[in-house]
Amino acid sequence: MSQALTLLAELLALKKETEYQFIGECENLGLRQVFGGQVIAQAIRAAQQTTTSDRSIHSCHSYFLRPGDRTLPITYQVENLRDGRSLSARRVKAIQNDQAIFYMTASFHGDESGFTHQSVAPVVLPPEQLMSEQELVSQLSASTINQQFVKAFSAERALEVRPVQPYNPLSGHVCEGRRQLWLKANGLIDQHSWLHASLLGYASDLNFLPVALQPHGKGFLEENMQVATIDHSMWFHRPFSLNDWLLYDIDSPSAHNNRGFVRGAFYDRQGILVASTAQEGIIRQRQ
Repeated sequence: MSQALTLLAELLALKKETEYQFIGECENLGLRQVFGGQVIAQAIRAAQQTTTSDRSIHSCHSYFLRPGDRTLPITYQVENLRDGRSLSARRVKAIQNDQAIFYMTASFHGDESGFTHQSVAPVVLPPEQLMSEQELVSQLSASTINQQFVKAFSAERALEVRPVQPYNPLSGHVCEGRRQLWLKANGLIDQHSWLHASLLGYASDLNFLPVALQPHGKGFLEENMQVATIDHSMWFHRPFSLNDWLLYDIDSPSAHNNRGFVRGAFYDRQGILVASTAQEGIIRQRQ
């Protein structure tokens, strides 16, 4: 593993306090608040640790109640809702300063055989022909970009991200509400590790809600923009590995009443649909 991936894996592993309570630290990505993908990933990991190894996560549904403080640890309390013959359900509550900042309901399922079909993967440039996010950030003008953002996003990352359509978060331009990017782990992860599911939860919030701003020509880090997730859902369809590239295909079919809606699909390099996502959040321009 790269140093960045090792550090993120340690961050997501959580400290176990009791059978159903865990503590997670926060990473600094140059943002004012905790990155939502981190909270999703840590909540998945907390829930994972209370289920049997023969059941893997197949869905999770989250609500972000308050902005997280990235300078403080987060307590994750897991409630065992049910263990059935083939499904297990958990609810995770994330707490800071004695207040709930986040809730997740997660469901786990064992392997079964049955009907199968999927949508067709889009055809895009392969990752080998694209620049990484770090390379793209380094090209932005130093006079027009927050240097804390540059330092965080141009440094080595736990996930290597290569956008198919480069986009400047500090200076948007009007375009279709769709974005695609390739991503993979920056290092080798054991094929059977819990880390794959948690990392995909982390990755699911990358470049996501800002896609709802594209038809309006706004970047999510522009001055006076408020962009905040309200709820986030994710479905894990098939086995996958973050040791190889996954394509994240994102679109925004609607924005209204200061809320933007986005949905996404993860495909592997063979075009197999491995996971789907959906999210709604506040997209507001302050006066």
